Amino acid sequence: MRTQFKKQRSWIRWIVPALSVACFAYFGFHSWHGAYGLNSAEALEIRRAELTERLARLADRRQHLERRVMLLSDGAVEADMLDERARLFLNVARPDEVVYFN
Repeated sequence: MRTQFKKQRSWIRWIVPALSVACFAYFGFHSWHGAYGLNSAEALEIRRAELTERLARLADRRQHLERRVMLLSDGAVEADMLDERARLFLNVARPDEVVYFN
């Protein structure tokens, strides 16, 4: 009776290292160039700075508007604010007056 031994193929022992290198390459590429990778971290930081600046401007604007609303709605309307609003909405002024609106 004769037995045949299978010869080990040399390429089989390279499958696991090749798959490992492919996985490392894939995840390495995307950690550098992906949407949240190292390259885009700078762009995200620039966007964060822009949004922080915009938030500061909007907070100042809101504070300004809240002060104006407080002057109109605290029960005792100031005469200057009432006069300004009436002139703005009704377009009323005497001929000898010059009116500047903010």
